[in-house]
Amino acid sequence: MYSGMMNKMKALFFDIDGTLLSEKTRQIPESAKEALKEARRRGHLVFINTGRVYCHLSQIRSEVEADGFLCGCGTCVVVQDQILYRHAIPYERGLQMKSDIDACGLDGILEGTEGCYMHKTPSRIPRVEELKNAIRAGGCVIPHDWEDEGYVFDKIYLGSDENSRPKELFGRMKDMEIIDRGNGFYECVPRGHSKATAIDQVLKHCGISLEDAYVFGDSSNDLSMFRYASNCVLMGHHSPVLEPYASFVTKTVEEDGIAYAMKELGII
Repeated sequence: MYSGMMNKMKALFFDIDGTLLSEKTRQIPESAKEALKEARRRGHLVFINTGRVYCHLSQIRSEVEADGFLCGCGTCVVVQDQILYRHAIPYERGLQMKSDIDACGLDGILEGTEGCYMHKTPSRIPRVEELKNAIRAGGCVIPHDWEDEGYVFDKIYLGSDENSRPKELFGRMKDMEIIDRGNGFYECVPRGHSKATAIDQVLKHCGISLEDAYVFGDSSNDLSMFRYASNCVLMGHHSPVLEPYASFVTKTVEEDGIAYAMKELGII
């Protein structure tokens, strides 16, 4: 009896922004919270798999029941409150990157497991300034600034404008995977790390096969997990780059797309 139940155990991996969390209301629909709770009641494992770093998850952790958090595009993997894996950019390399970013006229957020680091001065790029304010509001900032030394970070989120030289910068960052998020924004992740490498670690750790893994996403930073998994649920509002890999297209976040997909797929 028990082994039969074990065979049916699924591992579910959810992106946050635009998947669990509405980018319009900045809320997680009650239907999604309930669906995740019901999946866990049925013995499935629920994981959050996000580009956000761990410190930027307080809202999600307070609202959603989960078995683990795969953070920073695979740079930190936390399962049942234990850090399974963590990779930070080496200290000296981080200093060089900061100086290259400044020299090439981009600006953004240095994202670490403990906190996010930002320039003290207001950004000349309005959307970067908006992002900084949102991160401050989320309580993710610690008392160190971009200009300070003595800390490490895991990944970088950058914005650019017509005075930035992203090509030149990324030429100096061959050790980073650059994800183009559109509108002059880029997510920079240490090579060899992605949402897919994080899933791989979790499946091995939990002894679950790839065919029993389901991924839910909407944007270009979900591409690695959509390429990796065979059960790929695409949100109704999504980036077209994911379409070739989707096995199921659901409704939007606001139309209860998560709960709808999980019911249709027989997970709950």
